[in-house]
Amino acid sequence: MNSRANQLKALDRLLTIMDELRKKCPWDKKQTFESLRHLTIEETYELGDAILDDNLPEIKNELGDLLLHIVFYSKIGSETEDFDFEDVANSICDKLISRHPHIYGDVKVNNEEEVKQNWETLKLKEGKESVLEGVPNSLPALVKANRIQDKVAGVGFDWEEPRQVYDKLKEELQELDHEISENNTDNMEAEFGDVLFSMINYARFLNVNPENALERTNKKFIKRFQYLEKKAKKLKKPIKEMTLSEMNIYWEEAKKKL
Repeated sequence: MNSRANQLKALDRLLTIMDELRKKCPWDKKQTFESLRHLTIEETYELGDAILDDNLPEIKNELGDLLLHIVFYSKIGSETEDFDFEDVANSICDKLISRHPHIYGDVKVNNEEEVKQNWETLKLKEGKESVLEGVPNSLPALVKANRIQDKVAGVGFDWEEPRQVYDKLKEELQELDHEISENNTDNMEAEFGDVLFSMINYARFLNVNPENALERTNKKFIKRFQYLEKKAKKLKKPIKEMTLSEMNIYWEEAKKKL
C-alpha cells in the first residue's frame, strides 16, 4: 500500500485540481452547495450499490467521487471565507477525539454497546436537546427508522432480548389484521407502519441491516424476473399472456440457476 507521504501527495493533487477546475471550467465554476446536493446523494447511493455487489474496484471509484464532492464543498466554503478543507478535516478530527474518551481519555469501556452509549451521552453534553436530532429528516423512511432505533437504544431505551421484539411484532400483526377486517384504510396504513417499524427493530436485534436485506431481495427479484422475461421472449409470448403456472415454471428455474 502507499505510504502516508504518497497519500498526502494524492490529496494535495486533488485539492490543486479542484482549484484549477473552479477557475477554468465553466461547469465547475457555476456549482453551488444546492446544485451539488442531489449529485452527492446519487453518488452515495452508487457507493451503496457497489458495496452490496462487493465490487471492490467500483467501491474505490465511488469513494473517489464522494471525496471529490467533499473537496468541492470545501472549496466553495473557502470562497466565502466560511470554512475550507483544513477546517472540515480538523472539525471531524476534533469530534472523533472528543467522542472517543476511551481512546484519548481515561474512560473505560468493555464492549461496543458501551461505546455507542457514551457516544450518545457525549452528544447531549455538546448541547443537543434530543438524541434524535442527528437523524436527517430527508432519510428514506426505512433507513430513518433504523437510525431512530439505534439512537434511542444508545441511551438505554430498548428491549432486553430478541424474543420481546418478536412478540411485539406478532402483536402489531394482529392489530393490522383487525384493521383489515374493519376495512379502515387510514388505520390499516398506521398499523402497517407499526409492523414495518417492529420488523426493522427485530432486524437490529438479529444483527441484520434491514436496508441491506431488502435491497438484497430487490436484486434477487430483479434477476429472477429478468430471467422470466428472457424465457418469454424466446417463446415469443408476452408475459401478460402467460398463465401464473407457466410463469412459475420459469421462476423456479431462475431460483435454481441464479
